[in-house]
Formats: sequence, structure tokens, C-alpha cells
Amino acid sequence: MVETMGTVFSLDVRGGEPGAVRAALEEAAAGLRRVDEVFSTYREDTQISRLARGELETGQCDPEVAEVLELAAEAERISEGWFSTRYRGELDPTGIVKGWATERAARRLLAAGATGVSVNGGGDVQLLGSPGTGRPWRVGVSDPLRPGGLAAVVSAAGARELAVATSGTAERGDHIVDPRTGRSAVTDLVAVTVVAPRLTWADCWATAAFAMGSREGLRWLDSLPDTEALLITAGDEVRCTAHLARWLG
Repeated sequence: MVETMGTVFSLDVRGGEPGAVRAALEEAAAGLRRVDEVFSTYREDTQISRLARGELETGQCDPEVAEVLELAAEAERISEGWFSTRYRGELDPTGIVKGWATERAARRLLAAGATGVSVNGGGDVQLLGSPGTGRPWRVGVSDPLRPGGLAAVVSAAGARELAVATSGTAERGDHIVDPRTGRSAVTDLVAVTVVAPRLTWADCWATAAFAMGSREGLRWLDSLPDTEALLITAGDEVRCTAHLARWLG
């Protein structure tokens, strides 16, 4: 377990040579803490804060900064501006950083020889491989309207990589910003859960779809390849993309 970025990361690793896995776990934990040192917008001395103030150029930052900003630009393009790293003109890539960092940690562990990896970053999960022969990873999706209950269970059966990300108001209140106004997004939704191969994208798409609202969000999510989603409205309506059922169980 690693506490950083204002949340808790849980790492579950199966298989592999013990010494190599232990070393990879230490490296993954250090990598997560380093992400906070580089990207935190709550500290004035981080590279992203200095970049936002114009004290640094992207080329003077760690290579990961350019990587994240390029990914964010791609997310903004695909979402037609509903996902953005700029609010009121200020640079803030935190909407993509946690998912990207979680996915990167998981891939680092798989590369070290693990046969199954689950990394949970504050409730958003990247799954790789499997926990055992004939056993898939499974992730419970919290019901935002019934604390302690589950809205669904996602099974990674048949997938070598799968990510589950949720954006909503149940845990953190009105924290999602409408990039058109710079104010909290006002929609009919309380939660959007996205299932996709990569957590980097699943996290972005959940945020963008929540800001869009249920009708436009569902239409857009259905248009994305290899992406399924569960949307829950404040009126307790459940709306799903066309093929979500393949991942439930």
C-alpha cells in the first residue's frame, strides 16, 4: 500500500520470481511518489506548478511531463474538449495523472515477471494478467446512491488487460469541472464507470462523460472503441453502453 497524491494505492501481485517482484514493488512505489513530486498542483515547487507559472519550459521538465501533456491533448481531442487540463486558463493535468500513474505502476510489475497484477489507485483499477489459473480479476463498482452496496461487478475474464474507472460525486462531492464554464459540472449523473483496456483512457473518459450528462455521455461512450460504461443518474436510472454485459459477472 502506498499513500501519495492525496489517496491510497493498493498493489496486488501474483506469480513471478519473489526477488524480482519485491524489487519491482519498491520501484513502483517510488515511481508513484515521484509522480506526486513532479505533478502536484498543491505544492509550489513541483515541475508542473513551475511550468504553469512560466518558470520552466516543457523541455526542461522530466520526460514524463511531456508524455502526460501529449496524452492529455489526445484526450481533449477525442472528447471534443470535454476533457481538458486547463480551467480558467490554468494548467492542471491532475485529471489524467492518477490513471496514467496507476497504469504505469501495473505495467512495471508485469514487466518484472508477475503473471497477475492489480493496482488500485483511489478506486480506479488497472488489471493485467490473472490472479490464478482459470480465475479472472473481479472489481466491485460502488453504488453511489446506496453506501456500502454494489451497482455491478466487473470481471476481467477473457482479457489480458482491463481497467475500471469511476467519476462521480459520491466520494468527493462536486469536483468535476465543466471545461466550458470553469465551474462544477451540473448534470443529471451521480456516477460514470468506464471499462476499457487502459486506465489512462478509462479515467479520462469517465470524467468527460460525467461532464456531458447521461444522454450525450452515453452516446459518446458508445462511439469509442473497446470502451463500455455504466451511468447512474440522480433519479436512480441505470444506463449502459451496448456491450457492457460482456464484462459483468
